[in-house]
Amino acid sequence: MQRESQISNEYWQAIVENDSSYDDSFFYGVKTTGIFCRPSCKSKVPNRENVRVFKNARLALSANFRPCKRCKPDGLHLPDEDWVQQITEWIEQNYQKRINLDILADNAHGSPYHLQRLFKRVQGISPLEYIQKVRMKQASRLLVTTKKTVAEVGLAVGMPNAAYFVTLFKEKMNFTPTEYRKRFQKGEGVNE
Repeated sequence: MQRESQISNEYWQAIVENDSSYDDSFFYGVKTTGIFCRPSCKSKVPNRENVRVFKNARLALSANFRPCKRCKPDGLHLPDEDWVQQITEWIEQNYQKRINLDILADNAHGSPYHLQRLFKRVQGISPLEYIQKVRMKQASRLLVTTKKTVAEVGLAVGMPNAAYFVTLFKEKMNFTPTEYRKRFQKGEGVNE
């Protein structure tokens, strides 16, 4: 088997072309997502330097890679609750980036429709509502613990449109960001 950093051109082509004739030859894991797939998987092509090749699914699992929900390598699949937990963890680590359902689904190796439906069933709210919840929690913390302007706080939590940030914050938190800051900062030290 190829070393991690030296994936053969043959295997790389199989991944890029989603070549199902290689499905019994190897599996590949993507270090940035922690997911492993069959060569025929229709997920987004990873960066070559992030690919690790495995002879079988057992080796990928023992290296702490999770099976892809899209291609179900070697007949394996992740329980729905675990998959949704991975998605929520990814959101919590990446809330400051641009995120939409397609980006989430691509990252989680699933379809947007399936992700939306399953996430709502497991979490009780949609992925978009969860993203907003995480962003509002982080914005609340920044408003109370920093001297960042409202626009800077919005930008820091992945909401570059200040007007939309203020509107959503008021809708979710029942205060404007400025009111929230004044009300909840009460005598606490503010630092950057």
